[in-house]
Amino acid sequence: MAGELLIDTGAFVALVDRSEQAHAECVAVLEQWASPILTTEAVLTETIHLVGPQWPRQRACLEFFARGAFALTPSSRDSLRRVAELMAKYRELPMDFADATLVALAEERRLDQVFTLDRRGFAIYRIYGRKPFRVVP
Repeated sequence: MAGELLIDTGAFVALVDRSEQAHAECVAVLEQWASPILTTEAVLTETIHLVGPQWPRQRACLEFFARGAFALTPSSRDSLRRVAELMAKYRELPMDFADATLVALAEERRLDQVFTLDRRGFAIYRIYGRKPFRVVP
């Protein structure tokens, strides 16, 4: 598989937590992906929270970045303005902050592939209000 890929919280949690139903499927995607995998600080924060207070799981999250498997993309003022617009637009879903940062990053980097287990949200979200995401797996 090719092209930069955005990773969302659910897939990230499934990679770290072997008890997650989608663990094996997410590991298979990661093993096959050769291009950069990007995410946001919001996704990292949400993932660390969801894997729980056990340090080994939290450390595993951070190690993805330390070994260069994932790249962390910080938010800018412009991207945070876009996040606010997106959260307002999709407030009926509702769109959470982490998802909004990924959509804003997709727009900034002109990406359309997202590694997520949230098929409901990412089937509805649109890049620049028009282009749908290609969801992996």
